[in-house]
Amino acid sequence: MDSESRRVLIVEDDKNLTLINRRALQTEGYAVLTAPTLATARELLARQSFDVILLDVKMPDGNGFDFCREIRETTAAYIVFLTSVTEPAGELEGLRAGGNDYLRKPYGIELLRERIKKAVPRERDAARLIRRGSLALDMAVAKAFVNEEDLQLSQKEFGLLLLLVQNEGRVMRAEDLYRAVWGLPMNDDSNAVKNAVYRLRKKIKLGGYGIATEYGEGYRFEKAEE
Repeated sequence: MDSESRRVLIVEDDKNLTLINRRALQTEGYAVLTAPTLATARELLARQSFDVILLDVKMPDGNGFDFCREIRETTAAYIVFLTSVTEPAGELEGLRAGGNDYLRKPYGIELLRERIKKAVPRERDAARLIRRGSLALDMAVAKAFVNEEDLQLSQKEFGLLLLLVQNEGRVMRAEDLYRAVWGLPMNDDSNAVKNAVYRLRKKIKLGGYGIATEYGEGYRFEKAEE
């Protein structure tokens, strides 16, 4: 994929830094949009997809780590945190939140360019689609299909299915699934994951894969027995 087809979203409240980054990337042929707040970023992400998101951790209307967790279930973008936080724990939190890379301020423009060059796979289809049998997840539009038929999943259902598929063969605890998809501790909402898994099983059953229940442990995405 050449740089002209790559779309970059800069989520940063520092106007000067945003201007420098935008100009540097535009000279490389990238299509660049900017968001000075997380609210603006949400609006942009609701209208279009991006290949790379440069995300500041400390934003005026929220925390970049929390925002990453929020959007990760619906975007396949390569997320690079830009931050003045230097503690190793900050980088670890960013990766656990769903980020792909971490640049500490101040950083060189050449370093930023090189990171972005390696961020996006050459073929968009390979990046945006996850296939398991006749089941396909299109992360760019947050939709799932079986035999090319749209399963009409809700946002939460897609996020849950994506997480299970990405951890195929591994038992995922309901508490961890809830925290990752709903973004909150499960507490008394213990039936939410159970009900969502029930709906997903019905919708994906013709795709050749299923969701097994390991009682007392959690759920596992696996190939259906023939």
